[in-house]
Amino acid sequence: MKRTLSTKTIVAIGIGTAVFLILGRFASIPTGIPNTNVETSYAFLALMSVIYGPVAGALIGFIGHALKDAIMWGSVWWSWVIVSSVIGLLIGLGSRRIQISAGEFGVKQILTFNVVQVIAQAIGWFFVAPMLDIIIYAEPANKVFTQGAIAGISNMVTVGVIGTLLLTAYAKTRSKTGSLDIEA
Repeated sequence: MKRTLSTKTIVAIGIGTAVFLILGRFASIPTGIPNTNVETSYAFLALMSVIYGPVAGALIGFIGHALKDAIMWGSVWWSWVIVSSVIGLLIGLGSRRIQISAGEFGVKQILTFNVVQVIAQAIGWFFVAPMLDIIIYAEPANKVFTQGAIAGISNMVTVGVIGTLLLTAYAKTRSKTGSLDIEA
């Protein structure tokens, strides 16, 4: 069976990419560690990954980060672009149990979301990013593991706070399953 992306998902990828780029460019805070910022764009990536799924999350992370790097730095740092894609994919996959479109985002869903996003970011920033930096760019291990740790921890906190608030607000815009009654 051949599966294609819906028009709604394709539009979400385009809009999500643009918002990821804008947030990465204008709403990031330097950490003091070279080339490492606190990024609000990952909270938005998490929101889109939960709503539209792993493929949309992966593409938004990949395209949005690549464009941001190209515009901000004049070149693309592929190891971190790949990590953004992996994080979008993993949050999308891990959040399948969260039925956000059903209007449910209570304590259980918040805990599930945050466990998923912490695991996804730990995999991405603590392991994948530093290893790819070493393999692709021959960067010193102590430097890239420090950058990965700072990026990972700051993104976990940012997504934990802002991402949870975004998902809570989004869930409130959805009708809860079974909440509509038929009038006689």
